[in-house]
Amino acid sequence: LTAYRAPGFKQYMVTAFKTVMDMWLVVIPVVMTVGTLATILATYTPIFTWIGLPFVPLLELLQVPEAQAASETMIIGFADMFLPSILIESVENSMTQFIVGVLSVCQLIYLSEVGGVILGSKIPVGLGKLFAIFLIRTLITLPIIVLVAHLFF
Repeated sequence: LTAYRAPGFKQYMVTAFKTVMDMWLVVIPVVMTVGTLATILATYTPIFTWIGLPFVPLLELLQVPEAQAASETMIIGFADMFLPSILIESVENSMTQFIVGVLSVCQLIYLSEVGGVILGSKIPVGLGKLFAIFLIRTLITLPIIVLVAHLFF
């Protein structure tokens, strides 16, 4: 009986079109801005080096080679999924590259993608909660990824 009250196909298409236009005109510019600013900050400032310092002891405890270089990529994953992989390419150790690459995919909450869409939606989640979710996902998946890396490398 709910189907009788549902909007018709035409109304559905109009709503879908409005949603797509909203994404293109509102969310995508924010996503591009966040990604660009994060790239500039990562390239020309040491801010992500400083923010990543708390991860160095954890990475050393987990016996991750080149823990300092890997720590710099841990938080930047919050801004964009691809930046950690780009920044870790200069590291010679394949295990460290593997850990950073897999972690960047597992973190899942990126301001330049999913996070931007969530913040632009009606979901009652703020930036602080998104960052907390990001950190929790990082801390849960990091030991698992490192364990798998130690098995393969």
